[in-house]
Amino acid sequence: MINEEALWIRDKVRAHNKWFEESIPMIASENLMSPLAKEMLISDFADRYAEGLPGKRYYQGNIYVDEVELKAMEMARELFDCNFADLRPISGTVANMAVLFAFAEPGDIITTCALAQGAHISTAKFGAFGLRSVESVNYPFNESDMNLDVDETIKVLKDVRPKVAQFGLSVFLFPPPLKDLMDTFDEIGCTVWYDAAHVLGLIAGGQFQDPLREGVHILSSSTHKTFPGPNHGMLLGDNLDEEQEKALHRAVFPGVTSSHHLHAMAALAVTLAEMKVYAKDYAAQTVKNSRALGEALYERGIEVLCPDLGFTRSHAIAVDVSAHGGGKTVAQDLEDANIICNKNMLPSDTSAVKPSGIRLGVQELTRVGMRESEMTQVAELIARICNKDPPAKVKEDVKELKRGFTKIRYCFNEGEEAYRFHELV
Repeated sequence: MINEEALWIRDKVRAHNKWFEESIPMIASENLMSPLAKEMLISDFADRYAEGLPGKRYYQGNIYVDEVELKAMEMARELFDCNFADLRPISGTVANMAVLFAFAEPGDIITTCALAQGAHISTAKFGAFGLRSVESVNYPFNESDMNLDVDETIKVLKDVRPKVAQFGLSVFLFPPPLKDLMDTFDEIGCTVWYDAAHVLGLIAGGQFQDPLREGVHILSSSTHKTFPGPNHGMLLGDNLDEEQEKALHRAVFPGVTSSHHLHAMAALAVTLAEMKVYAKDYAAQTVKNSRALGEALYERGIEVLCPDLGFTRSHAIAVDVSAHGGGKTVAQDLEDANIICNKNMLPSDTSAVKPSGIRLGVQELTRVGMRESEMTQVAELIARICNKDPPAKVKEDVKELKRGFTKIRYCFNEGEEAYRFHELV
């Protein structure tokens, strides 16, 4: 027998499923798992516990867990052409915390981008960096091309001589110029860390840059953005010595995790298997779609950043909507029309609460089969909202467009429903 509270919760989850089935989801940090990966989340792995590395557990009962995790580590090393993989972090931020504990002590200097330049919240003083009590120094940044000023960055690196140089953004439009900075990293002897959370799937598909081939020591990431897996994390490395690898393993456990959500680890393993097959095509179409969306919005008079650079080389675009009421207002109006995105700071902003921009990601729309022609339609719907068309009117056209795109693509279960899988009965 189910009581009223449980029924109420089930109804809310079903309402959410229905809403997103009829929406255009464009949060750049979200994606859809395949049905086969989702099946892992409701397996008995969800009820079990494992501490330590495969073969060195502190609990019994992990025979098959170990086999799955070892296979997942093997696939991760193969997919990303590296020799170190730890898939136990339970999120991207937890992976970041592990790197901080492994490679930085309180008071150490870490160079990174500022929040207004698109950095992740974990690099802020009130985030993981602050909790580790490291000193953050921001890179000089060119607003016009949404990337580092190389010459000035070299000067900063030589001046402050960071223990760790960190790269990675939440508004990750273009690859950072790692090759141009590598001689400086070698000169000062710092560890180079790349947070690939937003672009991991693009890296897997050969569509962004290959940080480990460019000299990065450690790559941290979540696994649910352009890499369409579960909410989980991972660490990858190919330029680490034995002591650094041991430090990372210790930082993950017992440092920042106990059990590592075995059902999500199994879902990640399935996603790794799928991405070995589909990453190249999926990543290529994702980048085509984001650039097409930027172009279509720009043609409609919407101020998309970096038009001279093709708007983006990733899954996301940044849009200045200050002329249309600002990021907070436009994001809310879009949600009212079933277009789901987020307000976002742009480099000139000082307030995260009332920023001038919005961030749009196309990775989920690509996952359900949309291509460049649909991006033109999406741009038209967004432009209508920016130009103050009533959201209720636009919503009906959003539903009509989305009706033909509710099935999952680029996975082993291609063609199955994406938004209703294993709905409770």
